[in-house]
Amino acid sequence: MSIGVRQLTVLREFKPFGLIAEETDGNPPEDSPDKYDYFLFHPEVAREKSDLLAAEHDCSSDLGDHELFIRGNRIIWSTGSRVYKRFTSPNTVVMACWCRMNTISDALLCVLQVDTLSLYSPSGEVACIPLPYSISSIFPLPFGLLLQKSTDESRAISSSSSFLNARDLSRPSKEYGLSYHASHQLNSFEPISKDNGGITSSHLILKHPLEEPQATYVEERGTMTLMKDFEEKTIWTSNTIPMMASYNKGKLQHSVWYTAIATQPKEDNITSTHSIPSELSTSRLCFRRIWQGKFSQSVASKVFLATDIDAMPIICFLLHEQKILLAVRLHTDEANNEDFVDIKLHTSWSIPAIAAAAVAVTRPRVKVGHLPFTDIVVLSSENNLLLYSGKQCLCRYTLPSNLGKSFVSQGKQSSEAGDFCGLKMTSIGGAVEGRINVICSNGQIFRCSLQKNLSSSLVNDCIAAMAEGLHASFYSHFVGLLWGDSDFDCLSKSNAHVDLEWKFFMDEIIKICERYGLTQPKLPSSPPNAAWDFLISSKFHIRYCKQFLSSSIFVGPARDTAGVNFTTAYIQDEQDQEVSFYARLLRETLDSLHALYENLKLNILRKGDVESLSSLLCIVAASLGETSYVDYYCRDFPSMSVEVHSFPSVIAPRTPPCLFHWLENCLQQGCKLASLNDIPPLICKANSSAFNWARKLVSFYSLLLGAERKGRKLSTGVHCDVADGTTRTAEETTVLAMVAESFGRQQLDMLPIGVSLPLRHVLDKCRESPPIDWPTSAYVLVGREDLAAAKLGSLKKEHESQRNVDLISISVPYMLHLQPVTIPSSASDITRADDLNSEDSDSLYRSTEDGMEHIFNSSTQLRYGRDLRLNEVRRLLCSARPVAIQMSVNPSASDQDLQQHQLWNLAQRTTALPFGRGAFTLATTYTLLTEALMVPKLVLAGRLPAQQNATVNLDPNIRNISELRSWPEFHNGVAAGLRLAPFQGKMSRTWIHYNKPEEPNFTHAGLLLALGLHEHLRVLTITDVYRYLSQEHDITTVGMLLGIAASHRGTLHPAISKILYLHIPSRHPSSFPELELPTLLQSAALMSIGLLYEGSGHPLTMKILLGEIGRRSSGDNVLEREGYAVAAGSALGLVALGRGRDAVGFMDSFVDRLFQYISDRGVHNEKSGNSSLLADDQNRNIGQMMDGAQLNVDVTSPGATIALALVFLKTESEVMADRLHIPVTHFDLQYVRPDFIMLRIIARNLILWSRIQPSRDWIESQIPEIVKVGILKVGDGEIDSDEYDAEAVVQAYVNIITGSCIALGLKYAGTKSGDAQELLYNYAIYFLNEIKHISLGSLSAFPKGLLQFVDRGTLEICLHLVILSLSVVMAGSGHVQTFRLLRYLRGRSSVEGHVNYGIQMAVSLAIGFLFLGGGTQTFSTGNSAIAALLITLYPRLPTAPNDNRCHLQAFRHLYVLAAESRWVQTADVDTGLPVYCPLEVTIKETEYYAETSYCEVTPCILPQRSALKSVRVCGPRYWPQFIQLLPEDKPWWRYGDSSDPFNGGLLYIKRKVGSCSYADDPIGCQSLLSRAMHKACDTSYISGSTAGFSSLEHDSFKIDQLVSTFSADPSLISFAQLCCDSSWNSRTDAKFQEFCSQVLFECVSKDRPALLQVYLCLYTMIESMWEQVKSGHFIFHDSLFLSSLKLALAYNDALITGKLDCTNGGIVQTAFIESLRKRIDGILTASQSLKDNFLNYMEMGKWPSIQNEKGKVEAVLLSWYLLWYGIPPPHVVASAVEKIKLKGPMRGSMVPLLRLLLPTVHAKGIVEIDKLHFNSSC
Repeated sequence: MSIGVRQLTVLREFKPFGLIAEETDGNPPEDSPDKYDYFLFHPEVAREKSDLLAAEHDCSSDLGDHELFIRGNRIIWSTGSRVYKRFTSPNTVVMACWCRMNTISDALLCVLQVDTLSLYSPSGEVACIPLPYSISSIFPLPFGLLLQKSTDESRAISSSSSFLNARDLSRPSKEYGLSYHASHQLNSFEPISKDNGGITSSHLILKHPLEEPQATYVEERGTMTLMKDFEEKTIWTSNTIPMMASYNKGKLQHSVWYTAIATQPKEDNITSTHSIPSELSTSRLCFRRIWQGKFSQSVASKVFLATDIDAMPIICFLLHEQKILLAVRLHTDEANNEDFVDIKLHTSWSIPAIAAAAVAVTRPRVKVGHLPFTDIVVLSSENNLLLYSGKQCLCRYTLPSNLGKSFVSQGKQSSEAGDFCGLKMTSIGGAVEGRINVICSNGQIFRCSLQKNLSSSLVNDCIAAMAEGLHASFYSHFVGLLWGDSDFDCLSKSNAHVDLEWKFFMDEIIKICERYGLTQPKLPSSPPNAAWDFLISSKFHIRYCKQFLSSSIFVGPARDTAGVNFTTAYIQDEQDQEVSFYARLLRETLDSLHALYENLKLNILRKGDVESLSSLLCIVAASLGETSYVDYYCRDFPSMSVEVHSFPSVIAPRTPPCLFHWLENCLQQGCKLASLNDIPPLICKANSSAFNWARKLVSFYSLLLGAERKGRKLSTGVHCDVADGTTRTAEETTVLAMVAESFGRQQLDMLPIGVSLPLRHVLDKCRESPPIDWPTSAYVLVGREDLAAAKLGSLKKEHESQRNVDLISISVPYMLHLQPVTIPSSASDITRADDLNSEDSDSLYRSTEDGMEHIFNSSTQLRYGRDLRLNEVRRLLCSARPVAIQMSVNPSASDQDLQQHQLWNLAQRTTALPFGRGAFTLATTYTLLTEALMVPKLVLAGRLPAQQNATVNLDPNIRNISELRSWPEFHNGVAAGLRLAPFQGKMSRTWIHYNKPEEPNFTHAGLLLALGLHEHLRVLTITDVYRYLSQEHDITTVGMLLGIAASHRGTLHPAISKILYLHIPSRHPSSFPELELPTLLQSAALMSIGLLYEGSGHPLTMKILLGEIGRRSSGDNVLEREGYAVAAGSALGLVALGRGRDAVGFMDSFVDRLFQYISDRGVHNEKSGNSSLLADDQNRNIGQMMDGAQLNVDVTSPGATIALALVFLKTESEVMADRLHIPVTHFDLQYVRPDFIMLRIIARNLILWSRIQPSRDWIESQIPEIVKVGILKVGDGEIDSDEYDAEAVVQAYVNIITGSCIALGLKYAGTKSGDAQELLYNYAIYFLNEIKHISLGSLSAFPKGLLQFVDRGTLEICLHLVILSLSVVMAGSGHVQTFRLLRYLRGRSSVEGHVNYGIQMAVSLAIGFLFLGGGTQTFSTGNSAIAALLITLYPRLPTAPNDNRCHLQAFRHLYVLAAESRWVQTADVDTGLPVYCPLEVTIKETEYYAETSYCEVTPCILPQRSALKSVRVCGPRYWPQFIQLLPEDKPWWRYGDSSDPFNGGLLYIKRKVGSCSYADDPIGCQSLLSRAMHKACDTSYISGSTAGFSSLEHDSFKIDQLVSTFSADPSLISFAQLCCDSSWNSRTDAKFQEFCSQVLFECVSKDRPALLQVYLCLYTMIESMWEQVKSGHFIFHDSLFLSSLKLALAYNDALITGKLDCTNGGIVQTAFIESLRKRIDGILTASQSLKDNFLNYMEMGKWPSIQNEKGKVEAVLLSWYLLWYGIPPPHVVASAVEKIKLKGPMRGSMVPLLRLLLPTVHAKGIVEIDKLHFNSSC
């Protein structure tokens, strides 16, 4: 077979664009080398994995070639004719390539330099890896980068990679440990061990930029050895399949290796003298040699991957010396198409070549697995450019003859144009898809295209189908004919169009038919009897038919003898080899194209292609004498029908497979009974792309209707993937199959209506309650975007690209809004200052930033509705505006003194406000990392409303203002930092430095503590911490120590531990220089140690902290030693938190020592305690807090009590609780301080945790009998001063009550317990009533007159401690009653003027707790949380802003560690807006109550994780969701936790169509959809009169408004708007308008928007059929729609018979489908000529003549009749009748026997056949 000759399409004269870019920028620098390099690549190489969405918009996704230009240390990445990116490396670039790594979605540009490997991502990230070894070259693999080491003898090699050749650079060999860094981080890694094989291994693999390069191994006979052969030089790798080619210079052989990641354990068959690190033993790269050959004395000049003609991959070696191209076929394992098996030697072949490249020409858009189908373009030694598909030469390419005229360089004279005529091609390169660079003999380079991509998708599909369906020899012959035909070369022209491409392809098939027809042996018959017979047998007639068929789409039926030209002598002579060859070729062509025909019939968008293909198939079938096939195509398209005579053939006529028949039989009889003969065999072929659409449909129907599944293969023979997920029914399995096959709603809309109905039924059935473990795209597919969005938010960010692709492929185009909803917190949502209370109504202060402006957003507005609670909280906690002072208009001198006094009291309150503001705004906003943090001002001035808001400042001569400017500013900084929410990633270290002031201040110190409490300080390095500490600013040091310890809480970080111990002078060695550190600094260091070692039970740390409780601080302030002891005790409790006696082995002596600190009366063995615990403090005992021989328990007791409480927290140890002695005698009352009694009550109840009950009886049980009796007598006024010390009794009473309330508050922290709230509120009112009498009748049971025996300050402290406990219980709830009480308490100071700083701090904290995090946060009751709350609520309040004597004020912010974001809100997934929704919350049973369910309305706060069992979206307005949880004693999920079922507090829900949201319709009165729709769509409005139209126009606007209210589906809203259009309303077709209204109501009420398309299509089909029959005008030229209608009826029958689940009925009304059946029956019986046409067809096989319009309509009607009733071809009917007649003469009807022989024919068709043959027999 001769090859064709084609011309190359010259695109341009080629010049590397990098050179052009350098010229544009100016000449390259003088130091730039003259040598440069470049390579061209496809945009897919650098694109993100599966990033289809980005491919449409990203500039790197252009169709043109991309170029990487390298000169020196500079790299230019250009796209087409513009520079995309520039890279500059520190050193000269040796080699560069693109590489992908498993865990990174971006392709990385890997740049090898002399001693560094740089990895650049397209997004701008850079990782630089210092190389410990001399690396000569790098190569990409599918899972990492392969590094080829060089030796001293050969330091660099010349690589033949298609990317870039390595340069010949020498460098010294290095053998030091590897340590590398990423340029955007400062994390360092330890050097790797030298004995891990990395030194001796000749190849290394880098699998991640932040991992170490690992050694590689060789697998031989099941044994793995280290790859140590330095002579085995890599010359090529593939980045798509794990293959490598190498050349061994010593052995003079080439090898091909299969690479894999081995996972065997270290001991498993590994023989190596080098040990393998354990972290590498489970992931090693091993090479397995699968081929080797000695066929060249030198290395192959080029290696590349291509595909053979049968789509098998081949590796090609270009051997320059031999001038041949050697190709080695790769055979894949059928069981696993990703594994390659050994290559046999005889499977290689060679062709002459001096240059070669892989190009995509013949099948440019086809992929074989992961590889594109590529051909080979070869330049022969005769300078001929040849195109090969495998080893078959297809054509020869030449340069255009007018090349010189078009591409004359500017420097040449016109006379030289003739020199171009003799150009020869000397080399080729730069192959990208179908484009190559052709290097000519004169040095010019031209960019040429081998072929224009085919525009006709039908031609592409036909070629693909024949490639997969034909035998290799037949396809090779066909391709040779196709490419050897010079006519087909027209397709490469720029003016080729779709119709022309199809015409030429059709011509090629017809030529094959002609060759088959002309080479048939003639029948042994007499010469033609007539001139007519001679004429139709002539060559002229054959050429005429060819021209007619190639220029027309249809074959006219009027030519009664059409097809005879192919069948004049049809009897085949099997001895004739050529006839046999073409016969088999045509049969396989018919089978292949028929399978494609069936595939395209299932896509409504390819109807035009189906019609074109049917005309070609009809010709092929006629040439083969396949009468059934010809009849089959004529039924589908009657206008191209031919009169089929009896074709003489030696083979029995075959019945064409029909997928519509198989689908219909599946629905009627089940998958197991449906005939597999109706499925084209090619559809069952594995990995077939041409018939993929049909394969998917067959697999879905198979799974739905009972097929068995074994792996990927179904019992029907097709292959199908099923996504991971739980399946309980066949419908759910079908859904997962649709997801795995990327068959979404877009694809459903492309199916014929009848075919899509069962699949839509499946989606509807799975919508109500899909399993919880389905993939995101499955939820989108079934219409549960709420579940999809929730799943989407819980996935990790690295999978974002892939999941977006999945959603795009599954969603319909107008529903692509599924991105995580973020509730705005911007200025647009902020409530303006004029909404605040009138106190701030002056416009002068409206724009002042108070740090709370962000709190007012859509979420909080939804939470608190229209009340002004948040506004009031903002007003109460605002410290950025001057406070109003109520004075007279004309103040006197005394008034000014009163003014200053009042201003001083208000300043005390203002300085305490940051405590509450920090809690109120906790984790409520984000900051841009490019902006500095705004800290609101702390304004201590006042304003006089009576004097036009004149500002009044504190007089520094009267008061010491400096004490108001230190710690309050610290707390202000903490409040500003606490409002920052946790970030999705780590906070930038740079941002923290950016906010660092030039001079240290209190505000930044507070900010550091806040950042630490949020764990943001983890990003700081030790050097950063040192820089802060070196400033020697005490408060900054306090904030840094506490912050860094909180960030690393419980980690025992050794470096941080050293820093903390450095700030405890008592732990310094004797030789250490003496440091004078303030006591508060030492206290902060002790607490930081407790946080760092929290829960560890570290024995040495416990000993140290125990000793520090009794040690006198070496600080400057002796008065702060109690605070030091409390810090030490708290730290000790944190270290051994809740561990009880399991903490250390010497627990008895440990406890005795603690009781010695509390009180000598509790010590059992003091001597042993002293000797064992303080043995290491031999030279430091002088520091113990002793007065004479006794410890100063007034200092040590609080700290020791807290330590005991935390160590034995929740241990239920009665022994420890009893040893915490509560006074029971008068002597004890006078011996123990009352505040110590409070601490002991708290400690006892924390130990006996389970016994705490929210009842007054429990609180009364805490009071000793002597105190009870005494307090009763005090209340009755019968106290005897000699018998009772009334003051001691009352003091003990109020402290016991307060301690019990604090314990109760801790037990029920964050629970919103109604009993606890009521009890604590009553005690708070009781104390308040004792201080200032208020008229409340519910306090009669409490003793009165306490103020006579106890000072007011004590009662105030007790009152506010109870208030704090109440706020802890109601944290985050915004409880109105509690808030009113707090507002009252805060307002007292402005009038009474006696409330100090500590009291105001308590009120401020209580307000903040009540609205914790703006109502989004609450407290936990875990051990760590209780410890943090106890330290925060320590019942010794400061008296002044600088008071740190008993408790360091910074510790009051540790409540942050106890806060949990258990807040959840619901967002409508369609609109993205937060909405109300009822949730049914179920909590587990306990010993006090059974399993309980209650209802909450979102936004709300959920119970703790330890109690929460399930959450369910309930109510009739939203689709149900059920979240099943396992109650665990663990903290709430952190932000960004992938296992968080609540997606960080955002629960997506989907509103049912027909219901309004609760905000729009609180009581449901608007959700009466039925009545509203019937009124809006009432047919009485539709009238033909003008008045009727105006009435409809007046009322019809209700339809679109109503639909948009009840549904967010764009299709329904658009259709409703169409119904309201004036042009629509002017239609006279009232019947259709009524139908549309009913359909709209059906879709809206049942929430099935997709049915709108279904109903309208079915309705218009039937009406168009009737219009065509009635009027006689063409509407349908085909009968394909009838097959779809028959499937709709079969679907309805399947529901009735139970083949499909019909629990809730079908998705389409049964009555409507049944009406379609009757309507079609009526249409088919309305024609008068149908009976005659049917008779002619059955008797003679004749179709009506289509010479006129009437004949065309009759032919179409006949095809409808045949298809609708399933009547087989005439020869099948005749055969059945003959069988019946052979049984004997029939006197009656043949209907029963015909029914048996023709089971698929409709009963009416059987009757008509019976009538026909009965009449003929008569």
